[in-house]
Amino acid sequence: MGLEIVKPGLLTTLQDRGRYGHQKEGIITSGAMDAFAYRVANMLAGNNEEEAALEITLIGPTIHFTEDQLIALTGADLSAELNGEKVRLWRPVFVKSGSTLTFGAPISGCRAYLAVSGGFAIPQVMGSYATYLQAGIGGYQGRALQAGDFIPCPGPSDTGIALFAQASANTEGHDYTVASWTPDPQYFPTYAPNPILRAIKGPEFELFSETSREQVWTERFQVSAQSDRMGYRLQGVSLYLSEPTELISTAVTFGTVQVPPEGKPIVLMADHQTTGGYPRMLQVVSVDLPILAQVVPGQTISFEEVSLEEAQQLYIRQEQNLSQLAHAIHLKHTQ
Repeated sequence: MGLEIVKPGLLTTLQDRGRYGHQKEGIITSGAMDAFAYRVANMLAGNNEEEAALEITLIGPTIHFTEDQLIALTGADLSAELNGEKVRLWRPVFVKSGSTLTFGAPISGCRAYLAVSGGFAIPQVMGSYATYLQAGIGGYQGRALQAGDFIPCPGPSDTGIALFAQASANTEGHDYTVASWTPDPQYFPTYAPNPILRAIKGPEFELFSETSREQVWTERFQVSAQSDRMGYRLQGVSLYLSEPTELISTAVTFGTVQVPPEGKPIVLMADHQTTGGYPRMLQVVSVDLPILAQVVPGQTISFEEVSLEEAQQLYIRQEQNLSQLAHAIHLKHTQ
């Protein structure tokens, strides 16, 4: 039982919530760029939130199902189709053996997530399934998927078995069955092109000139084509320190906005380095990182200041919403 990769797409990797506890050894966290979409995909497939899922970037793969599967697709709308029929996102989908999943032109967003009930039968590396491309570890042989790869699946999870049985009984005359229900969109991040991202001041914010401190909140920045899972390079006004300053390399994280000497900000993403020596001007709040992850190169972002306390409350509220969502989905699976 498993998935056969017919075409790999632009960049398709196996990811989870990240590889934690090894940054002191120089091992990056990695993990899903849009952790919200990744987590909900697993919930919908009847998995725990730590199972591996496919992260699909812009141009999706062609996947052949060798056995019946319960899956879920979330995140970006990349024109997914099963045997030529459009697939709806953010809901469980029962797929018959022999079916083929394809993707077309991106409609909205940048990254989609495919979870399979029961997850994938791949080994963990340092406690994580996440693919760390630069080091060649984790995921499927430490690399992006290629044509001809076969990813084994152990079969549906205990939670997914009931829905699997129910859905498989309702596929007469169809290659797949899509659940009639979906999570309330009020739980979702406010995905949008050219978003406004909430951020707090970084540790070196006050080292920047008064003009730069004003501009970072009022100007829009374009995401460069030279952006990837390590960082988004931003084009727009240049931001400068008040005077040259030597900084000691220090800890950085997902969403840290660093500014190199040339003044063009870089927003660090899931595959960011463990430390950095550039001044940290801003920190994008955790709840807006999924929104940032779905920004396509060429689109713009801007920043809105919030306090640390506001950022903490936003995080707590999102986790409460996800907990309620997980409970509601579990009830749906077991009805």
